Amino acid sequence: MTEIIETGVLWSAYPLKQEDIEKIENRFSELLGKKVRLHVKIKPEIIGGIVITIDGKEYDGSILGQLNRMKSHLLGLDKCDTANLGISIQAGENIEIKSVVEYLQSRFREFDQETGIKDIGRVIRSGDGVVLADGLDNCKYGELLQFENGAFGIAFNLERDTVGIVLLNNQNTVTEGTTAYSTGRVVQVPVGEGLLGRVVNPLGQPLDGKGNIHAACYREIEQKAPGIYDREAVNKPLQTGLLAIDSMIPIGRGQRQLIIGDRQTGKTAIALDTIINQKEKDVICVYVAIGQKASTVSQVINILRETGAMDYTIVVSATASDSAPMQYIAPYTGCAMAEYFMYNGKDVLIVYDDLTKHAIAYRTLSLLLRRPPGREAYPGDVFYLHSRLLERSAKLRKEKGGGSLTALPIVETQAGDISGYIPTNIISITDGQLFLEDELFFAGIRPAVNVGLSVSRVGKAAQTKAMARVSGTLRLELAQYRELQVFSQFSSELDQSTQELLAQGERITEILKQEQYHPIDMAHQVIILYAATQKLLLDIPVSKVRDFKRQFIEYIDRYHMDLVDTIRKKEDITQDEMARIREVVTDFKENFVK
Repeated sequence: MTEIIETGVLWSAYPLKQEDIEKIENRFSELLGKKVRLHVKIKPEIIGGIVITIDGKEYDGSILGQLNRMKSHLLGLDKCDTANLGISIQAGENIEIKSVVEYLQSRFREFDQETGIKDIGRVIRSGDGVVLADGLDNCKYGELLQFENGAFGIAFNLERDTVGIVLLNNQNTVTEGTTAYSTGRVVQVPVGEGLLGRVVNPLGQPLDGKGNIHAACYREIEQKAPGIYDREAVNKPLQTGLLAIDSMIPIGRGQRQLIIGDRQTGKTAIALDTIINQKEKDVICVYVAIGQKASTVSQVINILRETGAMDYTIVVSATASDSAPMQYIAPYTGCAMAEYFMYNGKDVLIVYDDLTKHAIAYRTLSLLLRRPPGREAYPGDVFYLHSRLLERSAKLRKEKGGGSLTALPIVETQAGDISGYIPTNIISITDGQLFLEDELFFAGIRPAVNVGLSVSRVGKAAQTKAMARVSGTLRLELAQYRELQVFSQFSSELDQSTQELLAQGERITEILKQEQYHPIDMAHQVIILYAATQKLLLDIPVSKVRDFKRQFIEYIDRYHMDLVDTIRKKEDITQDEMARIREVVTDFKENFVK
């Protein structure tokens, strides 16, 4: 019977004696249960020790391997704990030597100096940013894999003999025969306050030329969503600064509110207005650009900088020129960065712009990996793609820190069709939607929100009492106006009440129009809406209503700031304050140039 011989490679920093080689061979023969023969190769860069590759595994006992593992351990790459050890790692801050020494001592004691063992595989097919490798028998779904040339990839397909891997970088350098190594972990990205004001790619690498990221720790991009018991009902508003939304389709902290509509209808504008409106409200914002043009992302960043919103915002960018894998992981990266703040008791807003392109990137990967296509060529698990992402948004209980993560996913429709595959999937996951209509947009009604098709399933519970009191009949009045508007086109004579309803509807429509990047404070919204809903503007010409609104805000800020501060502080409005608003409106109208 022929003796089974397993061959492998022994890498050493310096030449070894034959007797030492035989000892190593005998040890591995006992370990594997078959005769082992090792080919010795000299590799000075490992510094000392040996590295053995055999039977689909790599046994790293080199000094270089130990140093790399120690580096990861000391930096806290394996757990998000450095923020709680009393060490200041932000740029420009003083570091206490004593705390650093204590930290290093504790980490050294925890460090496992055993030989690093990795599964190794070989690329058998490569192309279009996707590779097929064999030999990675213990590989897990979503595991981060490293190639010998420094490229990284994610295990996407687990088959009987092969693993389908999507490449994150250096795609052109991974060819057939390239060695792949298991890492035993999923993709991790830096998180913490050091990211505020920065623009990064989906791997957490800086794109803004401002130097390295000073991270509090690292966090895996794929995380389990908070459980039912860890959540709390949404009970606090997240003000967008947009009259039409805050009054009729309010959004609460911890809510998932979909923004849906055709191209160029103002979806991103609503998201940016919401981010800008969080200034001085202690809300951290994360903007994730998925598949957008680089010029569009640059424009967004410039707007955020000009308005001062970049100080509390993180931008994660995966443009249209980036690979499909980078676009695929972008929203999960942004969510991981946002979750760090949520679990530390902060309120966070995240914008996914947009999930339609994210689904297309996922479809591209799936087709390249030869997964069975389903409806519209999307794979069967496309629903799980977004559900596991959006379910991570929540309002946490006080016992869990009381933080919140509010999500504004954006979805693009074709010709106003909200019954498409991806839109219907996401509508079923979210807590409501803002539907933007191109007809309204081109008619000059901006934001172009279709009030009839838009809904907030939890926002009313989080709406301030002041806003609820003044906006209670707003949606009904608008619906009546639009219905009467259609019938009035076929009638030449209208009764007094109908004319009054039409006149009121016209002025409310004008009041709700708002310039881009000019959010309105909640107290100002309440005062304006009270004036409009109480029919105090019927004597103002329709063409002058927007001028009235702008000048009236300036007037109350100059002469009646105490009223504004009272409403802002109490988040409620009394009958006395309503009466005072009437007096203020009457006084202002006397001097207003119609």
